[in-house]
Amino acid sequence: MIRGLVLIHGRGGSGRDMRGLIGPLGAEGMEIATPEAPGNSWWPTSFLAPAAQMAGPLDAGLAAVDEAARSLGLPRDAVALVGFSQGACLALEYAARRGAGLGAVIALSGGLVGQGDEGDPTDALYGHCDKAFDYDADLTGLRALITCHEADPHIPLARAITSEAVLDRLGATARLIMHPGPGHQPMQDGIVAAREILHAA
Repeated sequence: MIRGLVLIHGRGGSGRDMRGLIGPLGAEGMEIATPEAPGNSWWPTSFLAPAAQMAGPLDAGLAAVDEAARSLGLPRDAVALVGFSQGACLALEYAARRGAGLGAVIALSGGLVGQGDEGDPTDALYGHCDKAFDYDADLTGLRALITCHEADPHIPLARAITSEAVLDRLGATARLIMHPGPGHQPMQDGIVAAREILHAA
């Protein structure tokens, strides 16, 4: 059972902003950690920037999530990551790299981070290249939820779809909720699904 949350904010946001999700998620009484990005941004570029450009900021973000999860003082299977936008991308990347044993990851408007050094830019990835999703974490037991609008201005739906498939391949029980039309914000059906995950026995 989930007993603690790491709430990961998006670009320009803060841990205080993310605490606004505690009520909608039914997380009152849970242990909460809210890591803060320097300058309120985990990285200065698109989350689909080349790996070399993302390496430093991403490593720092992953370390911040590690520290936040440890600070809860709970077994890893009692901890869930909940991120929005940049924070959702960071949560998913953490899960794919270091998520073994975690209870859940919930990515509200997010996808796995980065692009490869080869290949051609595609319209489906907003002019970015794809990458090799060569993760080797064992995510057996992890429950994962990804949400994305069909026309999200920041998160290509194609990357959200691929992210669901990658987590599933790694052993997670993954689900993608696609919201119709344009948008970039948590939606009620995503919040309901997240709440169900957090309160599952």
